Amino acid sequence: EPSIAVDPNDPTRMAIGWRQFDNIASDFRQAGYGYTADGGATWTFPGVLEPGVFRSDPVLDSDADGNFFYNSLTADGGSTNFRCHVYKSVDGGATWDTGVYAWGGDKQWQAVDRTAGIGSGNIYTVWNRSFTSCIGGDFTHSWDNGLTFEPCSSVPGSPNWGVLDVGPDGELYISGDGMTIAKSSTIQDSTLPVAWDFNDTVDLGGSLRSSTGPNPGGLLGQNWVAVDHSDGPNRGNVYMLASVAPNSSADPLDVHFSRSTDGGLTWSPPVRVNDDPGTNAWQWFGTMSVAPGGRIDAVWLDTRNDSGGGFLSELYYAFSTDAGATWSPNEAVSPPFDPHVGWPQQNKMGDYFDMVSDDFGANLAYAATLNGEQDVYYVRLGDPFCTDAGTVDLDRPKYACDGTVNITVLDCGLNTDDNTVEQVTVDIDSDSETGVETVLLTETSAGSARFEGSIPVSVNDSAGVLLVSEGETVTVTYIDADDGAGGTNVPVTAAAPV
Repeated sequence: EPSIAVDPNDPTRMAIGWRQFDNIASDFRQAGYGYTADGGATWTFPGVLEPGVFRSDPVLDSDADGNFFYNSLTADGGSTNFRCHVYKSVDGGATWDTGVYAWGGDKQWQAVDRTAGIGSGNIYTVWNRSFTSCIGGDFTHSWDNGLTFEPCSSVPGSPNWGVLDVGPDGELYISGDGMTIAKSSTIQDSTLPVAWDFNDTVDLGGSLRSSTGPNPGGLLGQNWVAVDHSDGPNRGNVYMLASVAPNSSADPLDVHFSRSTDGGLTWSPPVRVNDDPGTNAWQWFGTMSVAPGGRIDAVWLDTRNDSGGGFLSELYYAFSTDAGATWSPNEAVSPPFDPHVGWPQQNKMGDYFDMVSDDFGANLAYAATLNGEQDVYYVRLGDPFCTDAGTVDLDRPKYACDGTVNITVLDCGLNTDDNTVEQVTVDIDSDSETGVETVLLTETSAGSARFEGSIPVSVNDSAGVLLVSEGETVTVTYIDADDGAGGTNVPVTAAAPV
C-alpha cells in the first residue's frame, strides 16, 4: 500500500510511505518510508516512523509550501480502537515529527488544500466508519496545517474505499464504494460549520470488487476522484475512475472513467480505459491523477498477457488530453509478476497504489513481486510530451507586480549526458523592460531533460530583475536549437499578464 508525496515547488523532492513487514511469517507491520532529493534516481530508506509500533494504511500528501504529511493507522485490539496520527516533514521526508492524533479509522485517506484560497493548508481525512475509534463518525479536518484536528463528524452516504480531492476553489469531493460522491463547497472556510452540498451515486458502469482473483484478501482497487485545476475550459471538471466489474459483460474487471462538468451534479456515460480486446483479463488497482495542465493519467495492473489465464500482472499506463473522452493506447511499463507470492500472513498485495502528476509526466508508487517478495517501487511515467520539440512554461497564469517568475523548459534534445546536470538560458521580456533579461535554467537532475530557473519581477528596475507594471505582459522565449522535425533555432514562447 505505497503512497507518495511530491514537493510542488521542487518536484525532485519526494517521499513514499508503505506498510513495512520485516517478516512474512507475521502480519505485524510498521510505517515504513523512503525519500529522494534527485527526482527518484536514488532513494534513502531510514527505517520506520515508530519502531515497534503497529501501523498500516499509509497516505501521504503535500501542502503548497512543500511540507509532507503522513497519515498512518494504528490499532491495538477491537474495531473501536482503529485510529490515526498525522506526521509532518519539513525537509522532503528525511525526518518526521512525533505525529498528531487525527481520529481516523480503517482505509483512511487524506487530501491537503494547495490552492491560493482561504483554505490553503487545510487537511481533510475520511475513513471507514465501521472500524474507528470515533463511533458513528468518518471525517475530520485540520484548520491549522496539521497542528490539531477537529472532532470527527459524518459525511452523508458514509463513503469508504475511496479518496478525497480539493477543487480549484477549495471545494472538497469525496468518493466511495457504490460509486458515491459527496461535495462540500464551503469546507475551506473555518468560520462556517461543516456542511455538505450533496451526496449522490455515479453510474460508472460497474462496481468495485474485493477478496477475489489476483488479490483474494484485499480490495481490487479504490474509487478515485480528482479535479482539474488547469486554466483552460476544463477547469473545475470532476473525474472518477475505478477498476469495476462491468455490468455489460462477463469481464472480471475493467478500468472505467466518467467526468462531470457541473461540479459533480451530472456525469458522462462511463468510458472504458483499457483497450484489450478480450473479456477474461483483470484490470485491477485502477489509479488516477490529474496534471496541473489538465492531462489525466491512469495506471492499473493487467493480466491480459497471461496466456495461462492466471493472474500474472503487468503495470499499464494510459493518459487523456481531452478530459477523458479518449485515451492513449495502453502501454505496459513493468515486467509481469505473480501477485500471489510474498503474502505476509495476509492474502493480498495491499489495497491501493498512489500517483502524483505534473505537466511533464507522473510519479507513481506501486508494489510488485518482481524479486519474489512484495517490494515498493517508484516509476516516472511519461514524460508523454518530452520530445526533441522543446516546450517552455511559466508557473502562473498571472503575476503580481512584485514577485517571482518560475520558468520550466522540457526538451529531450538538450539532454546530451545522462550523468551530468546541464543548463540552458532563456530570454524574458516585458513592456517596461528595456532590452531583455536572461535567465539560466538548470536541469532538475541528470538525465531529466527538465530545466528550471526563476527571476524576480518588480516595479523598480535593477540588475537581474524584470521590470513590470500592471497590465503588461511577461514573455519568455526559448530558442530550440533542433526541434527534431528539421527546424533549427526555433523560438518557443510562453506569456502571462501582470
